[in-house]
Amino acid sequence: MTFQPQDQALWQAYRAGDKQALGLLVERYYSVLKHYGLKFMVEESIVEDCIQELFLQLWQNRLQINETESVRHYLLKSIRHHILQHLRTQKRLKYEELDWDTSMAEDIDSETLLIRQESLVSMTKIIQSQLASLPAREREALYLRYYENLSIPEIAEVMNVNRQSVSNFLQKALNKLRSQWLVHTLPTICIFFQKYLL
Repeated sequence: MTFQPQDQALWQAYRAGDKQALGLLVERYYSVLKHYGLKFMVEESIVEDCIQELFLQLWQNRLQINETESVRHYLLKSIRHHILQHLRTQKRLKYEELDWDTSMAEDIDSETLLIRQESLVSMTKIIQSQLASLPAREREALYLRYYENLSIPEIAEVMNVNRQSVSNFLQKALNKLRSQWLVHTLPTICIFFQKYLL
């Protein structure tokens, strides 16, 4: 197995002017950023433009960019800012009206799922329905916590809210899901994010 430099090492190298290091970060995080960006219900081309703009700005401003404990956290926060800024520029949405996608992947093979576990298809549909009923910020907090594995402080920075708000989003969302029928919802939601939001 080829050794891959840690994020922090690449980050330091990029800040020192190593264009190849930034290229490796682009390769490592492009799909993560694109997947997250598409959840804001904007066109794929817009998300791609925002990602390109983000990395271009990172290179141009590398001397002013600070160290970061988590490159993933920094980039997710940055792409979120770029997308929201684009929407504000286009005057399409106010922040409070921002939508959040809960659709399942188009290439899910239901037959395969039924072979593995007959109840899984209906379960995922119910989970999808329950997630769709949540406010956008609660859905986003769940995504960042259980799919991107960000901490509450990191989610607070990404979403530009305080830590208590993040805790409230998560608690309210999980309580609503539990109140329906998903008594053991947490592992189920984790599986759902891993399988169907990729």
